[in-house]
Amino acid sequence: MTRIVYLDGQYLAETEAKVSIFDRGFLMADGVYEVTSVLGGKLVDFPGHIVRLQRSLDALEIRNPLSSDDWLEVHRQLIVRNNIDEGMIYLQVTRGNPGDRDFAFPPADLPPTVVLFTQAKPGLANNPAAKTGLRIISIPDIRWGRRDIKTVQLLYPSMGKMMAKKAGVDDAWFVEEELVTEGTSNNAYIVKGNRIITRALSNDILHGITRAAVLRFAAEAQMEVEERSFSIEEAQAADEAFVTSASTFVMPVVEIDGAKIGAGTPGPIVARLREIYLEEMLKAAL
Repeated sequence: MTRIVYLDGQYLAETEAKVSIFDRGFLMADGVYEVTSVLGGKLVDFPGHIVRLQRSLDALEIRNPLSSDDWLEVHRQLIVRNNIDEGMIYLQVTRGNPGDRDFAFPPADLPPTVVLFTQAKPGLANNPAAKTGLRIISIPDIRWGRRDIKTVQLLYPSMGKMMAKKAGVDDAWFVEEELVTEGTSNNAYIVKGNRIITRALSNDILHGITRAAVLRFAAEAQMEVEERSFSIEEAQAADEAFVTSASTFVMPVVEIDGAKIGAGTPGPIVARLREIYLEEMLKAAL
């Protein structure tokens, strides 16, 4: 079946969807994105993604072309039209096509370019990596300073994924001034006793939607949450470690730069957090 995508108000076969070579997303990485998971044909934590989308658009002074209700309708239409049970919906808004290339922003009334497409991922909630855990390496964080804006400029995170792949591991954590910022496409955490430690929100990291939910559920489960920076050495000495993202939910980390975390297998705190997160998100899915 040909995948149906959404482009600027139209539902089209993916082979028919075209974006101008002058679009600023293509020329300048001048755009933002969101990824929402789909479980059981429903959207996971959708309101949080739409709130963050607005925040990113505001930071770049790009007009939001749709209302929250309209965004929800488009997402639901794509789920139905593509028969998605488990998977993801990618949403991208760029500043649009000014008809030529210029560093200066085009007029504010230029229509943004809106693209959405689905990715079917059967077994998303039962990812076998949750049973074995991830092995990661650390790499220098040389990204721009506004990592809290979810922009489409993802070259260095992509390079980080490839560094990990070449090293024979699963992913990488960024390190700046000897402290972990985040993963290539996720937020990073360690566990010591009953305490979950993760870097505080700032311009240095993405304000993860899954992060917010997991920390809320952890507090409700009487786990202590400490928002502060930590080093790779502290992470290697932790009892457990994990990452969160919209597509992997809560995923254990069992090795950092060759050092095993705890027993080198997924631990009970992370397993419980993943269980709670999936249970609660399924209840609230739209």
